[in-house]
Amino acid sequence: MSTTRNPTPQQTPSLPTNRAFVVQFHSRTDGSSPQWAGRVEHVSSGQAIHFDSWEQLQQFVAQVLQSLPEQPP
Repeated sequence: MSTTRNPTPQQTPSLPTNRAFVVQFHSRTDGSSPQWAGRVEHVSSGQAIHFDSWEQLQQFVAQVLQSLPEQPP
């Protein structure tokens, strides 16, 4: 027995994809307070850095966003 599924209609993303980031945090196993360290990547350009502080993470995101055009392509 087979079932037929109707394909989902293509939807426009509610958020601009050129402003998407992936952030990966390093885990700590020693029970100390959270550490703001890891890697961040801008999805559409592939630009990425490793960061060691909240400030570095914020600075990278701000720098990438400032370089984008006002309107998404």
